[in-house]
Amino acid sequence: MFLTISTTGTPERPATDLGFLLHKHPDKAQTFSTSHGTAHVLYPEASAERCTAALLLEVDPVALVRRGKGKGRGGAPDSALAQYVNDRPYAASSLLSVAMSTVFKSALRGVCQAMPDRAATPLPLRVEVPALPARGGAELVRKLFGPLGWSTVDADPVPLDESFPEWGESRYVRLVLEGELRLADALRQLYVLLPVLDDAKHYWVAPDEVDKLLRAGDGWLAEHPEQKLITSRYLSRRWGLTRQAMERLELVRLAESDDLEVEDVDNAVDETTDTDERPVPLAAQRRTAILEALRETGASTVLDLGCGQGQLAQALLKDTRFTRIVGVDVSVRALTIAARRLRLDRMGERQSDRISLIQGSLTYTDKRLKGHDAAVLSEVIEHLDLPRLPALEYAVFGSARPRTVIVTTPNVEYNVRWESLPAGHVRHSDHRFEWTREEFRQWAAQVADRHGYEVGHTGVGDDDPEVGAPTQMAVFTLTTQTEKKKEVAA
Repeated sequence: MFLTISTTGTPERPATDLGFLLHKHPDKAQTFSTSHGTAHVLYPEASAERCTAALLLEVDPVALVRRGKGKGRGGAPDSALAQYVNDRPYAASSLLSVAMSTVFKSALRGVCQAMPDRAATPLPLRVEVPALPARGGAELVRKLFGPLGWSTVDADPVPLDESFPEWGESRYVRLVLEGELRLADALRQLYVLLPVLDDAKHYWVAPDEVDKLLRAGDGWLAEHPEQKLITSRYLSRRWGLTRQAMERLELVRLAESDDLEVEDVDNAVDETTDTDERPVPLAAQRRTAILEALRETGASTVLDLGCGQGQLAQALLKDTRFTRIVGVDVSVRALTIAARRLRLDRMGERQSDRISLIQGSLTYTDKRLKGHDAAVLSEVIEHLDLPRLPALEYAVFGSARPRTVIVTTPNVEYNVRWESLPAGHVRHSDHRFEWTREEFRQWAAQVADRHGYEVGHTGVGDDDPEVGAPTQMAVFTLTTQTEKKKEVAA
């Protein structure tokens, strides 16, 4: 990846002052280590009239893939284009943004003790990025940089192959920005907008990314006409973080319009007084009930069957009594999201040894599922067509045979209490069926009888005297007699 920043000057204010502002001497070529490669800072030209600083990032594509250890897209959403052959070493992305924040840390903050006045003054700048991914094309590039004070925003599309013009344009552009801006402002804009245009990040987006965005966007993001798009893409479309950032940006905008501090605007709540508590979501209540049931059984190795986006696996990982957790799902996308939620690519070796995510269908026997203390099927069975339920039953109770199996499923009788749910509709469009309490009990009793388990039932959520709890839970326990038969057979 390659980026250049140029400026012009006069004998009185030489262009080589750029070296002071970047804290990098024009007469030296310097090298810095980053998490995914090596960054070089050099000056192709350095005179009083014109000075150009270049940032060259050499990304190790092998390290980029290995760093993810196969977990959660290998860190970067595009790093798996072809494993070791991809565009990440060449196209400007969040990798370049991280390198900028490492190499030009003081310049991003606008700090220059040697020339504080120069750092606070707009400079004639020219920024060039030869290869910039632009999901949205050249028009989006102009929409993002145009309102930020640049007099020239050139985004020339790069053809797929100049020898074959009929193939059309690639998603890459050659970016040239010209205008008079403070160097810190230009760097902060690039820091945010490079990954926004790429629409991808090579690392897990955690809540602290909101603070990074607001710091880098200080002075320009709150009033930007494309604020929502920038915020959403920068935060990898995580709606919770996006909403949080948008709310804080609105406070900044209101404070600036009234010439106040943000704290003076956001003062509607007295933190010394109590406020109304929100009800605990049903999903959280289910996880709590499942965890309590698992603790009562003394299980230490747990299968999360149909793990989805990893919420239960995340809760299990927080409890050290669960020494081995295996999340299983047929959906690669769900496993990708789960890996990101769990931050597998940033997890320490000890924690990483406790958990794994595997792809598999629950309607087929799988030797990887054998030998575990417990298995959980949380809100899973209702997603299967009824004719396929016996296959799941045998794969879990007949083949894997954990000592404990916990199954939760919606109680259809409770649906009349959901005001937003039309009569006769299931709770989710992907539910193939939803059972009454009696139907679930009958199914559970038959499964227990066929495979040598005992079963107990409980409700999860507020228990309505007429229609029961919103979620019904069955806990299957392998009978002592069945376990003795297994030991004899062994």
